[in-house]
Amino acid sequence: MGQRLSGGRSCLDVPGRLLPQPPPPPPPVRRKLALLFAMLCIWLYMFLYSCAGSCTAAPGLLLLGSGSRAAHAQPALVTAPNETSPKMPFRAPLANSLAAGKDKTLVAGSQEEQSPEAPDSPSPISSFFSGSGSKQLPQAIIIGVKKGGTRALLEFLRVHPDVRAVGAEPHFFDRSYHKGLAWYRDLMPRTLEGQITMEKTPSYFVTREAPARISAMSKDTKLIVVVRDPVTRAISDYTQTLSKRPDIPSFESLTFRNRSAGLIDTSWSAIQIGLYAKHLEPWLRHFPLGQMLFVSGERLVSDPAGELRRVQDFLGLKRIITDKHFYFNQTKGFPCLKKAEGSGKPHCLGKTKGRAHPAIAREVLRQLRDFYRPFNRKFYQMTGRDFGWD
Repeated sequence: MGQRLSGGRSCLDVPGRLLPQPPPPPPPVRRKLALLFAMLCIWLYMFLYSCAGSCTAAPGLLLLGSGSRAAHAQPALVTAPNETSPKMPFRAPLANSLAAGKDKTLVAGSQEEQSPEAPDSPSPISSFFSGSGSKQLPQAIIIGVKKGGTRALLEFLRVHPDVRAVGAEPHFFDRSYHKGLAWYRDLMPRTLEGQITMEKTPSYFVTREAPARISAMSKDTKLIVVVRDPVTRAISDYTQTLSKRPDIPSFESLTFRNRSAGLIDTSWSAIQIGLYAKHLEPWLRHFPLGQMLFVSGERLVSDPAGELRRVQDFLGLKRIITDKHFYFNQTKGFPCLKKAEGSGKPHCLGKTKGRAHPAIAREVLRQLRDFYRPFNRKFYQMTGRDFGWD
């Protein structure tokens, strides 16, 4: 028998309030949330730790064409070569040019200005926390041609996970070169290791200073030129202008300097851009032919996957963009993407693409084809590819 306490009660009879009570178990929901939070903290810690380690081991940014440099070297100045060029055949449109019946192109032909090289990129760790990757100068540029299919090519390429491109045309090497490479690089999207930075500005192909300027940035830059039947391209160029200025003269009146003699006016930019062989010559003085890829604008419509296969091989990319990415839009008359970059929805180029061309007299088309034929054949010889425009 247990000992008796005062009052004749056994120690077994001590009220429960005098004994220590265990804490009540936590509710099941709170316990699960606490466990999930702890697991999330551990996963986040391990993720940041591994990323920091890999970023530290990654090489720093090397400016294209500048060679190797120490991780903390001071930015150097790159002086573009002095280019005293003759009078340029391309001029920016004068205010009243089309009203007078011709749109001439004007170019600033003066000595090159010194352009500071872009400063070194921030450290990989700070880049990680401020936004994934770092900004780099483009390794590949779509340099032409206007109304050839450059926008379609860029949109198709952006489907590739290893391609990062600027959406708008920077116009750095023709209009904004004086702003310097640091300004230019800041326009670029951030890229990770193994990704390619790209941009497209079709007017570079017909800008006399552009080859030397791009070569000064990097002699290793890969150049892509989308070309199209120059007659069809000229009509498309005119159609775009007509949509903005319905009062311009007819295509025929702008095409000929002397209609009765059949003399073509090569000062009109719509005609002049199609002289591909003439524009290619200065590029080949600064870049080897193997660093340039000529894409057929016609095949970009009829066989987009085939042309994209050539482009991916040229850029050293894995062949990811295939037939499964495209469908043909009967209304617009050209291929569209089944899934655009960053979207799960089908995507076609805007309403400004695929405009109906005005009817052009058959005789005018014949004279234009006769005019372009020798230039086309020379272009075929220079590039080693027959585009079949004749």
